[in-house]
Amino acid sequence: MILRCLAALAAIFLVMPTVAAAQERHAVRPGFAYPKDREVKIVVFRPDVRVGTLTAGGLDEPNADWTATARTLIAAEIERAHGVQGATVSFVGEPEGEDGVRLAQYRALFGAVADAIMIHRLFVGNRLQSKKEGLDWTLGEGVSALADATGADYGLFLFTHDAYGSSGRKAAQIFGAMFGVAVIPGIHVGYAGLIDLKTGDVIWLNADPQMGGDVRTPEGAQKRVGQLLDGLPGRPVEAPATAKRN
Repeated sequence: MILRCLAALAAIFLVMPTVAAAQERHAVRPGFAYPKDREVKIVVFRPDVRVGTLTAGGLDEPNADWTATARTLIAAEIERAHGVQGATVSFVGEPEGEDGVRLAQYRALFGAVADAIMIHRLFVGNRLQSKKEGLDWTLGEGVSALADATGADYGLFLFTHDAYGSSGRKAAQIFGAMFGVAVIPGIHVGYAGLIDLKTGDVIWLNADPQMGGDVRTPEGAQKRVGQLLDGLPGRPVEAPATAKRN
């Protein structure tokens, strides 16, 4: 369901480029600031990375090799470029047993909440009447179990999904253009969110249905991570030149 919604968002942006101007890429909870009396801990959960091919017929076919390569490159780049003022950042692998099940559940819940924020908060024209300002979303207080398991104050969730157009897809684009029919060339969606692990509140979300960078290459992964972490509280305002959009 989440992937279908994200793909639909990507399609909207590619078919209706004027809509992009009406979409914000990130939002932060009003008044948020890291505590001044102590250094807080942010835990980064393994990024959810999915890479595949978009066929001529619109089928999103996963590619295990591409996904494994992209996951390794993105994780390495996040570890290299994770600096946050006022906080220490640590990384956790995939836990086993009940902790693993719990993390999978909250990763899926975060995906659903992030999707709702993208549609009903970041898209100006689609904002809910009660959520036009601020960032009033939560994963619920049960997420405190992740705080107990990791000892962290905040959790950073990341998701990126790419489906590169096949040769048949590219041919379909050319054929469609001849008849005035828009055919999306691929899917390049990503989002990242900072969650208060004590309360479950979404502190910050950055989402973009038109992300750049070929995540199968080191340079592309660097660009993608720069985009994913853009606007994260405590991060430098200026992103590296290689991480900026074309």
